[in-house]
Amino acid sequence: MTVLVGFVPNALGEAALTASVAEARRRGERLLVVNMSRDDVLVDARRAGQDQLDRVRRDLDELDLEFEVRQIAEGGDAAEVLLDVSEQEEVSVIVIGLRHRTPVGKLLLGSAAQRILLDAHCPVLAVKAG
Repeated sequence: MTVLVGFVPNALGEAALTASVAEARRRGERLLVVNMSRDDVLVDARRAGQDQLDRVRRDLDELDLEFEVRQIAEGGDAAEVLLDVSEQEEVSVIVIGLRHRTPVGKLLLGSAAQRILLDAHCPVLAVKAG
């Protein structure tokens, strides 16, 4: 089985990564780190640079943990990408970062976290930064 984490290059992504490492160790499972960005925009703050992904790999290498870091660039919706990956892999839990959004923000932009929480076929661990 696998622990899946949605990684973004910010404090929220770091919190999710830390929680996913603890969860993978607790379960004795492999860790799959997924970073994705939309293919319909030129700049996406969710897209990790190669140096950031290399740092994640180095940090995970030091932990003696089986892992894979995967970057997906062909997708428009983070929730859909993570849900698809969770169905393709043997995922036991999805770990996501959760941030506070106003009701109007949720209405206008939707909520990837909400979709994952409601549509995932496995448990979801939602963590906050800090």
